[in-house]
Amino acid sequence: MGIFDKFRKKVDKKRLDKPAKKDEVLNLGSKTEKVKKTIASPKKDDTGRAYHILNRPVITEKLTMDGRYGFRVSNDANKVEISKAIAKVYGVTPVAVNIINVHGKKVRYGKTSGTTSSWKKAIVTLKKGEKIDIVEG
Repeated sequence: MGIFDKFRKKVDKKRLDKPAKKDEVLNLGSKTEKVKKTIASPKKDDTGRAYHILNRPVITEKLTMDGRYGFRVSNDANKVEISKAIAKVYGVTPVAVNIINVHGKKVRYGKTSGTTSSWKKAIVTLKKGEKIDIVEG
């Protein structure tokens, strides 16, 4: 057994330690092994990034009259991501999603002046008869 044989065994062990795709065939020199990788199934209430997209609800009288709901969403979210997040969190598929960029207002406290932060508002329209329980009690 020479120096290179020891090195080859170390390389073979490293190849086995790598995560393999499902039913991937590994060629290890003279040996050929079939390695099965178990894929973890997602949990039933796995919401993924949905709560990072939906920050908080915006409750106004005008929105609640027509079966529409307002949400403060993350600044980099788009309409498709918002509708998927609503479906994951509330179990309701929205008919339409409208987005409004709300610009920050100028404020002044004594000598110091600045602006409030800009944010994005999403208005979600649902079918008639569907509801989201935002406020309970």
